[in-house]
Amino acid sequence: MDKPGLLVVGELPDWDFAELSQRFTLHHYWRAADKPAMLAEHAGSIVAISTKGEIGADAAMMDALPLTKIIACYGVGVDAIDLEAARARGIRVTNTPDVLTEEVADMALLLLLATARQVKLGDAWVRDGSWVAKGPMPLTTRVWGKRIGIVGMGRIGRAIARRAAAFGMPVSYSGRTPQPALPYTHYPTPAALAPHVDILCVSAAGGAATRGLVDRAAIEALNPGVIFVNVSRGTVVDEAALLEGLRSGRIAAAGLDVFLNEPEIDPEFLRLPNLVLQPHAASGTVETRRDMGRLMRENLEAQIDGRPLLTPIV
Repeated sequence: MDKPGLLVVGELPDWDFAELSQRFTLHHYWRAADKPAMLAEHAGSIVAISTKGEIGADAAMMDALPLTKIIACYGVGVDAIDLEAARARGIRVTNTPDVLTEEVADMALLLLLATARQVKLGDAWVRDGSWVAKGPMPLTTRVWGKRIGIVGMGRIGRAIARRAAAFGMPVSYSGRTPQPALPYTHYPTPAALAPHVDILCVSAAGGAATRGLVDRAAIEALNPGVIFVNVSRGTVVDEAALLEGLRSGRIAAAGLDVFLNEPEIDPEFLRLPNLVLQPHAASGTVETRRDMGRLMRENLEAQIDGRPLLTPIV
């Protein structure tokens, strides 16, 4: 019997392709030269879509594949998937939460530490002979004990808060509603949170509801010299205001894993010296990516087999 067709929207690790191909006939959209023609050719056999958080799936793709019953996202963020279109068409949507929470929180702390302690400069100081020629490198700033504010206290925000607490850092956060069970100070907006922190870390979910959440008012409310970290989505931050804050020194330094127009980011980020940049890779370890692929695959197989989905969004 023919295996059901799966549209693979974005490239995945080879181990995922090997596992998926045991249950599905794979149609590699990401490799197709003529993508509309590919969809038209296989519309009668594709019943599921595998996509990635930063790529998503729009209504036009759903309409081109009328037999589709599920869109399984390889990632936690589903802001690039048209969820309303999926609901209207009876298409289920899943993601891969929890399995990447701790990894992204690790990246947030890595970016914070690397930025505050100027790890890039220290490495270069050793490699280029400055240590011999100039002596000790310039002093940096501590992390432990600093006040950290977290924008978005979901799974990842809570994991970041746990790590920050281990560094003796007072934690406060902004979110739509306070979470009384948490031992942290709540502020209703990032602008209200901003004056009370030495470090601002953004971990809010992406999507229309959080677009520009960290706005110009929030950035202008920061005390001069703060450190800024973003491991959420580039859309969550007013990028022009962020760049102005970096130029002016209101933001002393930043660690950024996400950007507004990635991967073709604003070239000013490449020119500013007070940044540590990563290519949207917070979940990018072998262990976590294997777990993400497994959970995505289990959701796809559950749909095909008529079993309950493990992590449904729609």
